[in-house]
Amino acid sequence: MATRAADLLTLTPQGLYCPAGDFHVDPTRPVPRALVTHGHSDHARSGHGHVLATAETLAIMAVRYGEDFAAGTQEAVLGEVMRIGDVTVTFVPAGHVLGSAQIVIEQGKCRLVVSGDYKRGRDPTCLPYEPVRCDVFITEATFGLPVFRHPDAREETDKLIESARLFPERTHIVGAYALGKAQRVMALLREAGYDRPIYLHGAMERLTAFYKEHGIPLGETPRVLPEQRAKLAGEIVICPPSAIQEIWARKFPDPVAAFASGWMRVRARARQKGVELPLVISDHCDWDDLCRSILETGAEEVWVTHGQEDALVHWCLSQGIKARPLHLLGYGDEEGDLQTDGLPEPAAEVPSPSWGGPSRSEAEGRGGGRDEIARDPHPLPQIGPSGTRTKGGTPPTPGPSPRGGGEP
Repeated sequence: MATRAADLLTLTPQGLYCPAGDFHVDPTRPVPRALVTHGHSDHARSGHGHVLATAETLAIMAVRYGEDFAAGTQEAVLGEVMRIGDVTVTFVPAGHVLGSAQIVIEQGKCRLVVSGDYKRGRDPTCLPYEPVRCDVFITEATFGLPVFRHPDAREETDKLIESARLFPERTHIVGAYALGKAQRVMALLREAGYDRPIYLHGAMERLTAFYKEHGIPLGETPRVLPEQRAKLAGEIVICPPSAIQEIWARKFPDPVAAFASGWMRVRARARQKGVELPLVISDHCDWDDLCRSILETGAEEVWVTHGQEDALVHWCLSQGIKARPLHLLGYGDEEGDLQTDGLPEPAAEVPSPSWGGPSRSEAEGRGGGRDEIARDPHPLPQIGPSGTRTKGGTPPTPGPSPRGGGEP
């Protein structure tokens, strides 16, 4: 009997679950086996039994949660086809942040792609998104409304540089998410020829150092010392989004509050946050790129996750593509995050599963019920290549789409 997508990946209180491989994808609660798309804390949580992710994502999780964030880990090599149980799995670049990946799951003639978070815009700090032909595409929709059309991020950083030039007596304080967005802004500034030091709030140091260790050229990025703040007129400072509204920011000379986010397209958001210089720089696809990406996959069916689900579902249906919202809970939007360190607080953890130990109960699920994780006597096996690595780091491309679409 042919494999159906609904059998290949199902929805559980912990998130998306693959019964044939016995693993979850980006689970929102600790589980025995987790495949993780990227290091943002609403997708990458601690407390899992075993985590399979790219080397960069595993390292980011270790930086954020400590080396013992999971009972066991394994690196996924981009483009390498791996077998887990009765399915094959491949990680493909998603273009979101360093180490981010889409996850391709196949069984029989059914291929399903979980996008995770992804973008198509220029980003010097990570590998670009690669479209993958598939039968079912699970896409995020953070900016899934036609009003969201992001400008070129380089134009936005040019605005920042020009403003700093025009107002040398003022400090430009840029709110940016600590993982990915901050480093992308720095890299774009460097590409534009900005060679002055870029000063950092202390909360940005660890992950910026991590990016540098992985070969991303970000230039001189000193930490702002308390006694320095009054002397940084004309400089650019990058901090968590919440810090631009705190007393910390008022110590700089006549500060210009800036915020790098796709939400800065909405003027009311900028006014609400007291942003004088909105920078529309997003690490998620805008409306046009979401639609383009869906068409490039040739998928007959689309499942839409966190974000503006209904609008994108309606668009898919208008294109003759089956679509439905997943209404997944537990995923946030890091671009609008207001945590002091620029990162959402991790979910409350429960102990990692003990291989061969007794079953344990999960935290209460939706509707007040409790969900039992079955006894798991075997850890995730060390997954080896199937013997083929696809050219260019992407999985093999199937034949023409059943809908007759050409190759992307």
